[in-house]
Amino acid sequence: MVIQLIKSDLFRYSGRTDWRTLIRHYFCNRGFRFTCWLRLAAAPGVWRKLAYPMYVWQKRRSGIIISPRTPIGYGLYIGHGGPLIINSSARLGNNVNLSPYTVIGANKGPAAIIGDNVYIGPNCNLIENVSIGDNATIGAGSVVTKNIPANATAAGNYAKVLNFQNPGQFIHNRWPPINQHDS
Repeated sequence: MVIQLIKSDLFRYSGRTDWRTLIRHYFCNRGFRFTCWLRLAAAPGVWRKLAYPMYVWQKRRSGIIISPRTPIGYGLYIGHGGPLIINSSARLGNNVNLSPYTVIGANKGPAAIIGDNVYIGPNCNLIENVSIGDNATIGAGSVVTKNIPANATAAGNYAKVLNFQNPGQFIHNRWPPINQHDS
């Protein structure tokens, strides 16, 4: 399972999952490197114990704060290597893009629930228990205090739905890859 999660994260960055791509992104991409250690620290068994110290070091080095207890789907993409903060009670779906200076938090109770194929732009704040629907786009600098429906583009302080055109347009290399021969 953990290998499949890391493979899906790698695919989001490059559209490939071979060893050469893994090595290149591990050493050259801070967001992917952090995600690898996050996935390993969240894995059951011996991986957790072995990976946790490196996860803590990567967290401090990158400024990306995501707990291994945070439920995260396949294909996490952290653009430009952070920094960002995600509350451990948040839930992230598949193929989520997180941009720098994003904060998903809550003072009391659960934090945001993020659907599949969601793009969250730079410097966004998702406050308290909001829900972001599938294929939604949150524009840069937005403060989200209310639910955003599926397929919506929202922006502003406080975020308002602007339109329902081009849902999920910023989500590239979606996992799982669609086999071109299955028609």
